Amino acid sequence: MPLTPEQQAEIDEQRAQTTPTRRATAPGMEKHLYTAHPVLDHGFIRVIDYMGDDNAITQAARVSYGKGTKAVSNDEGLIRYLMRHWHSTPFEMCEVKFHVKLPVFVARQWIRHRTANVNEYSARYSILDREFYIPAPENLQAQSVINNQGRGETLQGEEAQRVLDILREDSTRAYDHYEEMMSEDGQQGLARELARMNLPANIYTQWYWKVDLHNLFHFLRLRADAHAQYEIRVYAEAMCKIVADWVPFAYKAFEDYRLGGTQLSGPGLKVLQKMLKGETVTQESSGMSAREWRELMEVVEG
Repeated sequence: MPLTPEQQAEIDEQRAQTTPTRRATAPGMEKHLYTAHPVLDHGFIRVIDYMGDDNAITQAARVSYGKGTKAVSNDEGLIRYLMRHWHSTPFEMCEVKFHVKLPVFVARQWIRHRTANVNEYSARYSILDREFYIPAPENLQAQSVINNQGRGETLQGEEAQRVLDILREDSTRAYDHYEEMMSEDGQQGLARELARMNLPANIYTQWYWKVDLHNLFHFLRLRADAHAQYEIRVYAEAMCKIVADWVPFAYKAFEDYRLGGTQLSGPGLKVLQKMLKGETVTQESSGMSAREWRELMEVVEG
């Protein structure tokens, strides 16, 4: 269960409070404030605070570019221009702070995006909950034979059950030992900062993650992609829905030019130009590696 009754009561109390403000607000984002969106089996993501909206992006761009933006008169058109031409600073005028509950192994992948402010739950001072990520059977795949970072066929039957049993048993045993080490027969036990070392990477942690919109879009471009690991992709997809309500013009531009678009290399562009002229091009004649060629064909053939 992602939320305990106590946590839900706290969220309900926060959502019941309203405060008059003169700052710009985004109606689409207001509905997400403090609401916990479930992710995976015990995780969630919720918005704690935000700053800015679509207007904040265009306002910053017009201050920066002055008369140069007159040809792009409407806000949506200007935002699409900024996205299309990789102008990043206007998008940095918007910020959002998320509260995220996620498995430790997902957090370690997530933290590689070093352009955010992070404060994580400390297992030095507090005791972690007995909550572990156990994949649904449909998300148990074998190692891919063509991609060292990917998954292959879904495990079936007895093999899938064997893996699930191992995950549950190892998680339970590790947490039992975690508790035993911290308290043994009423005596003073091992320090929490040491006992935590025995916990598995599928245990849940929590953090506050604050990021500007430009860097959030970069995160989403990588993590909401179909090739991203499922366990982090579902968090990114939940974020996408929130951002689409917060800055609809900016998100649509991001969706069109980043999520739904692609970037071609110089050799890839030449191959595409030759194909459009009706010329026959092969991987051998293209000068591209087998992997580069395969990725290009995935784009061309859809």
